[in-house]
Amino acid sequence: MDAGSRLALVKMDQVGDQVALLWSDGRESFFGLEQLRRSCPCAVCQGEADVLGVVDRPLVEYSDKSFILNRMQVVGGYALQPAWGDGHGTGLYSFSYLRRMSGFESNEIADASRESHYRL
Repeated sequence: MDAGSRLALVKMDQVGDQVALLWSDGRESFFGLEQLRRSCPCAVCQGEADVLGVVDRPLVEYSDKSFILNRMQVVGGYALQPAWGDGHGTGLYSFSYLRRMSGFESNEIADASRESHYRL
């Protein structure tokens, strides 16, 4: 990928209990469904800061359905939004968040290109 290129999600697939993501730089990310669900970045799962910046972390209870992925959609060309079997679906996993979870350093702006294709 040359310096002028923007990072894009090229493909995503669910393979058993994992989600596989292919990025435009040729790297692949793999996430277990349980790992993804427990890493949900939404305020319901992670809490949100009050005016003083104190985060009250909620107690999230999981069931077997919590780790069943019903669908995954691209939001705004910058994030994935999974819908889980327990009804939870408010988490937006930005491409940069997913790259960091994969251990890749990325200062590039994540962007979905027209040529990208997705399926789940």
